[in-house]
Amino acid sequence: MPSHLSADRPAPQPPERDAVDALISRTHRLRGDLDAVRRGTVLVDEEDPQLRWRRALCDLAVHHLEDLGRHLGQLREGLPPATPERLAKPPAQRTAPSTPERGAARPYEGPKPGSLIGRVGSAEWDLLTDDVSWSEELFQIFGRSPEAGPLPLDELPSVLPPEDQPLLTALMTDCLVDGRPIDGEFRIVRPDGRMRTLHMTGEPVLDTDGRTASMWAVLRDVSELRRSEQALHRSHDSLRRREYRARAEHRMAVELQEAVLPPWRGTLRLPSPASGALDVAAHYLPSESSAHVGGDWYDAQTMPDGRILLTVGDLTGHGVRAASATAMLLGALRGMALAGVGPGALMGHLNQLLGSSVQPALGSALCCRFDPATGTLAWAQAGHPAPLLFRDGTGRPLPAPDGVLLGATCGVVYEQDEAQLLPGDVLVLHTDGLNRHDDRVTGPDALLALAPRFARARTAQECLRTVVAEFGDTGRLHDACVLVARIGAQQHDATHTAPLTRNHGTPDTTR
Repeated sequence: MPSHLSADRPAPQPPERDAVDALISRTHRLRGDLDAVRRGTVLVDEEDPQLRWRRALCDLAVHHLEDLGRHLGQLREGLPPATPERLAKPPAQRTAPSTPERGAARPYEGPKPGSLIGRVGSAEWDLLTDDVSWSEELFQIFGRSPEAGPLPLDELPSVLPPEDQPLLTALMTDCLVDGRPIDGEFRIVRPDGRMRTLHMTGEPVLDTDGRTASMWAVLRDVSELRRSEQALHRSHDSLRRREYRARAEHRMAVELQEAVLPPWRGTLRLPSPASGALDVAAHYLPSESSAHVGGDWYDAQTMPDGRILLTVGDLTGHGVRAASATAMLLGALRGMALAGVGPGALMGHLNQLLGSSVQPALGSALCCRFDPATGTLAWAQAGHPAPLLFRDGTGRPLPAPDGVLLGATCGVVYEQDEAQLLPGDVLVLHTDGLNRHDDRVTGPDALLALAPRFARARTAQECLRTVVAEFGDTGRLHDACVLVARIGAQQHDATHTAPLTRNHGTPDTTR
């Protein structure tokens, strides 16, 4: 059982003023630093739970430091001096005057903004005489006039809401019967209807015979502090819910992307009647954060007439919305390509599809149709980086036909160009994210510098490994796709020395 206070206990001695002053100074400095952090937490987006949680945490810490500074101030001043008038009053009417300045008594003038007055009060209940002593601050906390007098101990639960009354009864029983210190919180309902939360600490006082003579307590209004804690908890819960939704959406977007992209990974050998095979390898490179799945795609497939479709593209946005739009666009692209629609006309149809969708988006795309029988590559682009052609240890981008971003405007005609490819040529298609690395935009030059290494490679997979080794680290700002196609065995003899050709500015209308 904890030791009880004695009725003839000696008066507490004030602490050394210099030590308390040092603590107060340190508390003020910390309070100022924390307030600067709080001011720096600007709520630009009121809907951002992360910012709301940080601001609520700062507010709670500031409240704690304010209370600590005020308690240290009371500790430094010590108890108010005992005046003859105060000693002459009966216990039921005695009140503690406000803290004097530098030990000089002064009359109570009401609570001052930001002061501790009105937030901490004291009480003592004499069990032998039924006398009650409340401080003036306690009357303010309870919203009770001094003329009405303090509440007796048995009437104290009457100002509590019904659900809190058993808690106060248990605290007082533990104190008076078992001699345990009081330390608990409960709410009170003031006469004006406002509810306040109080933190109560106290101990029983024994007489010389060891019997409980009285009980004293200090009651602190912690309503503002608890409101700050509740705001912090709400912000934290909101943040956790948002993080959970973000994880769920990310997982759904990843699964949707995996379902949309071709089922093959790495190398795909596409048979062709004239050249044996077209060696294709592709890879998806996530961004540094990997927090959001973008709308990048790649695809390769053989059409019924033996020609081969190669395509890459990128839609704006991230997450489930971008992944679902990619699924819609890629499905339409595959269907129209199988129906024989040429690359230029295909871009026009995709542009119309994006512009008329329920959730409009912008996108870039590159569509190439390779004819193995003739070595002809027909291609069109919509605001996308041109294919890079590597031949005999050098590389260059193909001259790009006109084409604007998909979804940017209606009624656009996309040009279609042609190029002649030779056995051993390497064609690299990629999305724009491959060129965005850290704070640099490298452009196609970084890829073109790989030409000597491509010349030594014997498969598309070896070329792809070279690209991934150069661009696949975590410094990339955006996700990207890269597709490498290597022309296989010798085609027609006439194609050995065929130069790159371009049918400039010819709109494609083949179907």
